[in-house]
Amino acid sequence: MTSIAIVGAGPQLGLAIARTFGSQGLDVALISRNRDKLDGLVAKLTAEGINAAAFPADVLDRDALTQALKDAAMKFGSVDVLEYSPVAGLATALTTPAEAEPAHIQHEIEFQLYGAIAATRAVLPTMREAGAGTLLYTTGAGSIDPVPQVGNVNAAAAALRNWVINLHKELDGTGIQAAHVGIDVSIGTPAVPGFPTAQPEEISPVYWELHTTKRDQAELVFSL
Repeated sequence: MTSIAIVGAGPQLGLAIARTFGSQGLDVALISRNRDKLDGLVAKLTAEGINAAAFPADVLDRDALTQALKDAAMKFGSVDVLEYSPVAGLATALTTPAEAEPAHIQHEIEFQLYGAIAATRAVLPTMREAGAGTLLYTTGAGSIDPVPQVGNVNAAAAALRNWVINLHKELDGTGIQAAHVGIDVSIGTPAVPGFPTAQPEEISPVYWELHTTKRDQAELVFSL
């Protein structure tokens, strides 16, 4: 049996990805800050016949994140798929490029890039030993085509995207797939009037495709 660890698991995309992989027989490790919310997601998945467990951790706490992934690997035997998509939410002060101070971008770098690096370092050695594994990282499409109103978030997302595509190149031939998923829609409900919106269940199959049939791709952009 294989397992997926979803870092930043929430009730929309994270839950949809858990269902997509869990319905294919993978065990599901859910990682985010809030234990109560995780327990609720685990209950939903369990009711649907999916084997899931909660491992609370904050991506800004590198030691806790690393331990959560180690605990998940211990429970399920290994972490064979990592999906990284935490959302900072209201904790993020949005700034344009001209307004941004280093601290505005530093927080996002810590959250998006450094958290992803820590998560990857926790699971990659075992994947290398096995000669197999999948590493998937999610950002908004602003990592590719930035929008001034969220300049600091876009800058960090672009750094993560660059790192992931470079990781894909480094891991070529090892049996390990690394890929970036850019989401060019609002998820669930419109964030901006008139902006395209998709339901999480429409997006989550993209991750399964990268894990199974599109392992040669370093990036996939979801848009309508």
